Amino acid sequence: MSTTASNKRFQKINLITIVLLFVLILAGGVVRSSGSGMGCPDWPKCFGRYIPPISSADLPKDYKQKYVDQRLAKNQRFAKTLDVFGYSELARRIREDRSILIPEEFNAGRTWTEYVNRLIGAISGIFLLLSAIYGVSYWGKDKKITILSILNLILVGFQGWLGSIVVSTNLVAWIVTVHMLLALAILALCIYTYHLAKVYGNSKLNTSPLIYVITVVTLLLSILQITFGTEVREKIDAVATHFQGGYRNKWVVNAGEIFAHHRDMAILVFIINIVLYALIRKRFNRHSIHQQLMSFNFLMIMLQIVTGILLSYSALPPVAQAAHILLASLIFGAQFYLLLNLHQSVNVRGVSK
Repeated sequence: MSTTASNKRFQKINLITIVLLFVLILAGGVVRSSGSGMGCPDWPKCFGRYIPPISSADLPKDYKQKYVDQRLAKNQRFAKTLDVFGYSELARRIREDRSILIPEEFNAGRTWTEYVNRLIGAISGIFLLLSAIYGVSYWGKDKKITILSILNLILVGFQGWLGSIVVSTNLVAWIVTVHMLLALAILALCIYTYHLAKVYGNSKLNTSPLIYVITVVTLLLSILQITFGTEVREKIDAVATHFQGGYRNKWVVNAGEIFAHHRDMAILVFIINIVLYALIRKRFNRHSIHQQLMSFNFLMIMLQIVTGILLSYSALPPVAQAAHILLASLIFGAQFYLLLNLHQSVNVRGVSK
C-alpha cells in the first residue's frame, strides 16, 4: 500500500474512531444511569462466557461468591497500589469496605447493557489500534500524528483498567471524574490527529486573538462544567444510597451545593457561547466550517439545557442522564474542533484548507 493510500486510510479510520468514541460515551452513560456497571461481574468474559446468559438457569454454580471473591481481590490489589503512591487512608477505607461483599443479583437487562457497552469498547479499541498502525505512515511528515496515535492507544488501556475500578469500588468517588476527563482526553487526541492529518503542514492563526482566547475560555468552562456534572452524579449516588433507591424526587433537592455550582456554571457557559457565536458569525461566512461548528454547538447546548431541566424536575430519568452526558461530549468535541480550525493550515501542495 502506498504512503498516500495509508494516509487516507488513517483519516477514514480515525474519523470512524471518533464516531465510535461518542457512541461509547453514550453507552457508558446508559450503563451508569441504569446501574449496570456490575451487570457482568467478570472480565473479559461475562459470567464466564463470551455471550452472556439470558436467564438465571444459565449462570455458573456458586457465581455470587465466586465473583465477590474476585472483586475483593481486585480491590485489595488496588489498595496496594494506593499505598505505593501514599494514599494509605483511602487504601484502608477500601480494605474495610464491607459493601462489596454483598453480591449483585442477576439481572438480564443490566447484564446485556454492560455487555453491549463492552462490545462497543472493544470495537473502539480495535479502531484505535488501527489508527496507531496507520499513523506510522505520517512519521516522515508529522511525527505528532504517529506519537499521539500510539499514546492514545496506551491511554485507552489505562482507561479500561480505570473503568473496572469505577465499578469495583464504592468509595473512590473522584475516579469517576478522572474516568470521564480521560475519556475526553482520548476523544480530543483523536480529533487532533484527524485534524493534523487533514491539514498537516504550516499553521498560523487565521482569526483575531480575541476570538481565539474566547474559544479557549469557552472550552475550559465546558470541561469544568463536565467535571461539576460528574461530581453531581457522585453526590446523587450518595443520596440515592441514603434513601435506599427510593424517593427519587428528593435526590436533586438533597444534592447540595455542587448541584447549585453546576446550574450556575451552565448559565455562564450559555452566555459565553452566545458571545462566541456572535463573533464567529461576524468574522466568518455562513458556509465556513467555523459557523457550521458553532451552529451545531449551539444546537447541542439548547438540547443540553432541555435534558438538564428534565433531570432537575422529572426525578432524573435515565434516558435524560445518558443524553446529558452525550450532549456534553458533543459540545466539547465541537468546541475543540473549532479551536483547531481557527488556525489556517496548509497541506503539502500549499492549498489552504
